[in-house]
Parts: sequence; C-alpha cells; structure tokens
Amino acid sequence: MSKERMFELIEILNEANYNYYVLDEPTITDQEFDKYLRELITIEETHPEWAQEDSPTKRVGGQVIESFNKIIHDIPMLSLSNVFNEEEIRAFDERIRKEGINPQYMCELKIDGLSMSLKYKDGKLVTGATRGDGVTGEDITHNVKTIKTVPFNLKEKIDIEVRGEIYMSKKTLAALNEKRKANNEPLLQNARNAAAGSVRQLDSKIAASRNLDCWIYHLPNPEDYGIKTHSEAIDYMKKLGLKTNPCNRLVDDVEGILDFIKYYGEHRKDLPYDIDGVVIKVNSIEEQKKLGYTAKYPKWATAYKFPAEEVLTKLKDIIFTVGRTGQITPNAVLEPVLVAGSTIARATLHNEDYVLAKDLRIGDIVSIRKAGDVIPEVVEAKVERRTGKEKPFQMITNCPICGDFLYKKEGQVDYYCMNPLCPKIHMEGLIHFVSRHAMNIDGLGERIIEDFFNLKFISKISDIYHLDRHRDALTDLEGYGEKSIDNLLNAIEVSKKNSLERLLFGLGIPNVGEKTAKMLAQRYENLDHLMEASYEELTNIPDVGPIIAKSIIDYFAKSENQEEINHLKELGINMTYTGPKIEVNDNFANKTFVITGTLTKYTRDEVEAKIELLGGKTSSSVSRKTSAVIVGENPGSKYDKAQELGIPIWSEDDLEENFKGM
Repeated sequence: MSKERMFELIEILNEANYNYYVLDEPTITDQEFDKYLRELITIEETHPEWAQEDSPTKRVGGQVIESFNKIIHDIPMLSLSNVFNEEEIRAFDERIRKEGINPQYMCELKIDGLSMSLKYKDGKLVTGATRGDGVTGEDITHNVKTIKTVPFNLKEKIDIEVRGEIYMSKKTLAALNEKRKANNEPLLQNARNAAAGSVRQLDSKIAASRNLDCWIYHLPNPEDYGIKTHSEAIDYMKKLGLKTNPCNRLVDDVEGILDFIKYYGEHRKDLPYDIDGVVIKVNSIEEQKKLGYTAKYPKWATAYKFPAEEVLTKLKDIIFTVGRTGQITPNAVLEPVLVAGSTIARATLHNEDYVLAKDLRIGDIVSIRKAGDVIPEVVEAKVERRTGKEKPFQMITNCPICGDFLYKKEGQVDYYCMNPLCPKIHMEGLIHFVSRHAMNIDGLGERIIEDFFNLKFISKISDIYHLDRHRDALTDLEGYGEKSIDNLLNAIEVSKKNSLERLLFGLGIPNVGEKTAKMLAQRYENLDHLMEASYEELTNIPDVGPIIAKSIIDYFAKSENQEEINHLKELGINMTYTGPKIEVNDNFANKTFVITGTLTKYTRDEVEAKIELLGGKTSSSVSRKTSAVIVGENPGSKYDKAQELGIPIWSEDDLEENFKGM
C-alpha cells in the first residue's frame, strides 16, 4: 500500500471511466473496475491525508460528450455502492439498524443498461438526459423519443422528473448482429454497449432502428407528490403511464434479500434482458432521509452484483509445489480477485502441458472462473492485453524442496520428485492422512502438521499416535494450553475407531480416491483381505482397472508400508469396515445416477449414500451411460441434456418409490 499505487489506481480508473462513459468502448471489465476502486478506497481510508480532490472515489460516471448539449440535473444522479456477498449484505443491513431503523426493503433487478432522466412539463416529455458526471448529463431527447415505451404524454398533466434505465433486449441484440454479420459489419459486443452506443447517435434514425426499451425505477422527489414509500412511487409512476419493472419484491430482513438474489441468480438467463445484480433500497422515504448520502452514494441503497462467470486479474508468478506422491504442480500466483463471493490469490495450473497449451506468461492478464463453482481455474491469457514485458513459462528441472532431479514418466504429463527422503512428500502425506475425508483428526490442520513435522514430533503416520509422548514439549508451544492438548490427543484417540475406508483413503495409495477406498472396504471388509488380493482379482472389480490394481499391489508389496500398517495395528487402529453393508437393489445395482436441482425430501449427500448402499453410483455429468437423472427444484442444464439424450428422469417421488424395500 503506497502513494505511488494510489496515483496508479487513479490513472487506471480515470482512463476506464473515460473509455466506458464517453467512448462507450470499455477497456477493462466491470469486475476489474470494482476491484481497483475498492483497492483505492482502502488506501484512502488508511491514509486520508493522501486523498485527492479529483479522486474517482469522489466522482460519479464520466464526462459529457461535447457533441451533445448539456443538461444540469436539478437533483444529482448518484450511483450506488456495491456489495458482493452475503457478509457485505448483512453489514449493509447492520449499518441501517444501528441508526435505530427497522427497515423494510424493496429488492429490484439491476438492469444492465444506460441510466437516464426524463422530464415532463404539464405531462408532456420535454427532455431526456444521461447521468453524465452525476451533475451534468448529455441531452439525448431526440433519441429518447424513438423509444416506444417512453410516453410523449403522461396520463396526468403534471411537472415531474423520473429516472430509469435504457436497455436493449437479448432478442433485439441477436437480430441486429444477424444483420451486421450479413453486411460484414463488426458485431455488437453486448446489450449494454449496444444500448449506450445507440442512445449516443447524433442521427435519431439510427437510434430508432435499434428498437431500444426502458424501465423507470426512481422518483427523485417523491414527497412533492405526497408519496411516503418507494413502492408507492413505483405504483404512482406506473399509473402515470410509465413502464416499471414488475420483478420486484418487498422484504423485511436479510433472509428475504438473499432469497430474492438466489431466485434471480438462478433465473436471470430466462429474462428477455440482461441484469447484472439486484438493487436493495430502504422502502420508507422518511427513513431514506434520515440515513442520507455520502458524497457519491445514498446510504439507504446498495447494489448486489452477481458473481462474474469469469473475472480478470494479473498472473504475478508461477510457483511449484510437491504433492504427497512427489508430483510437481505449477501454481498461479494471482493479484487477489473476487470470484463468486470469495477472494482468489492462487490457482492450480496442473502441469507443464496445461500451461504451454494456454500460453500463460508471468505478467499476463488472465481470466479466472470457479470450475463447478468451487475450484479456481485459469481459463486463458488475454493476449490482446500484453505489453511485451511478460515472461514465458519455464518448467523447472529440480525439486523445489530437496533439489533432486525431476523425472517424467513416458506417456505421462506430470513430473515427479523420486527422492524417497524428500521432506515435502512426507509432509503432504501426513496432511492428507489427517484430512476431513480421511481420518478426520480435528486440531491437526495443515499448519499444525507442518509445525510438528519441522519440530520432528511427526515424520510418519504412526508418529501421530505417539504425540502423547511430546505432551510436555507441546505445553511450551505458543497457543497450546492443557485443554487444547487434551482435545487434540482425544481427537487422535477417537480416530482409531474410524471405519476401514477412511484409513484406506488416508494411506495415500496412488490412484485410490475416496469412492474407490469405500468400495474396496465394503468388498473386502478388512485390510488383510485386501492386502492378500491378487492383481487379476482386483482388475475384475468394476471401476478398478489395471492402473488402480497395480497401485494397490505395488503399495502393499513395499516392506516399509507393511511395517507401518503392522505398527498401526499394534496401536489399536481399526482395520475393518464398520459402515452399513451394501444391499443390492435391482433398481440401482451397477447403474449410474446424476442429481440436479434442489432436493427437498433428502440432502444430496443422503441420496448419494443410499444409492451406493443399493449397489449404484453417482456421477456429476450426464452421458449416454447415465441410467437416470434425479431432478429437484430449478434443475439446470443436466436436465436439458437428459431430455436431449432420452435418459429417464426421476422426480423425488420416483426416487422415493425406488428406494422402497431398503
């Protein structure tokens, strides 16, 4: 955090504002703009003495285009503050309640278009203007008059100013681009830019040909008309003949806000126009007045922005990590960025081939998304944003931990550290053993394992069960009192009773994942039986195959692994399967199921567990091998794919019927 960075951000944001508002040619995404603006706000709040009078945090919008006449707004057209997740929504609500207000909120859709103001005199339309810089806008009356949903005359002969959003529907954009494609003209990028560009045409015939539309959503001076709530203002403007959006909802608390956001987050693709979020407003005009304004925003309203499907950030570096099998993985070090509600600073790059195929270079601007809404993924480098200073990727040849030469097996893409004494391999194996889906030892997180490894308390799995020998040394460590040590040692003792599948997964046998470990535990019932299984026997098991079978045989053939397992037996670690037995049911046995949508009678985990117990399995994707798709509320694309492939679709009632007889 430096003064130089503050000036750099001001320059970036000012240029972005000019390109976005004046030229209608955005050079960075909304997400990037929000990220830079939030960083600048943080710097100015930390060092208020550095803040500049012309900072983008103190201004609204951009400049007025000189080719249009200027219109001064009687009441400034302020923009809205942004929130990006549930925590920030709750903070917004708490700030309002601290003022002694018990608010009712109006939730509205945030239309992705261009803000406008309409003025009527004696009920007749006299001017239309853009937001401009919030104080002075551009006179776009000649183009506003081409919008069929903007009435020339209201149903009452009154003087009034109303505000709303000009937008282009998805259908109109598609039709326009079809024509432009046929004429070899460049395609319009998106509906928002198309609408803004259309409104700013000097020739109103062009604007008229673009079939624009609008929603009216704000009355800046409601008390002049005896109106006491925002919802009453919406009804009044609709009564006057103005087009208002019916997709709004009055709610009494944060839970109501979150329900509204969830619903339209799932259904936004079904709307005929683009939205990029939800606007949340205190409904009472009196309470709005009490809360007031900042220099830029009303304190009584905010805009929740939907997580971007892809966001942009800078690839600052590529570093390498060593996994529990010795596998070397390149990882992206990113300029921290908000993706789907969480801040992302790292993302796996998988292997050398992955990085080279995407031509990723240190210093690139890259797009990021969450694969499956969970795992951060680098999608691509924005080659057009390169400056020439980017550094090409170079795969390392030696282990970053022990320095040993790396090996790449023939026909495979991954490099491995083959040094059996490499400390990182051992450490990662220990972290995996205690993890939630393996032995689930509460209190032994990644950082704790690393500390105990470096202190030489733990070097192999069995050492975990000897930690009680180091009790006195543990009490000397910062943060370890008698109670925390007791809790840790108790959690270790409890883990001895885990069912076999957890131990089997925790051992870290290459290619044996959580589901395979459970299937093997159910089949063989104790570890000795599995250790005695032949390669031929294992390969005959569905879903095992030669690679997994060889991994199992090789693992148990090593004397050091046999010794460690015998030691664990002596320590009282359970070696048998204690979970529910498989009860083969013809409706599920050897069949594959996919679950989509929100289930109401069961949780997803419950359904998956029951299917496994009946001899079936679940998958995350629909294919021709899928036996049935189980559908809850608001199913997604998997439902469409099932219909396309003619795969049976089960409702929850169908599922319950098939479960009978368990």
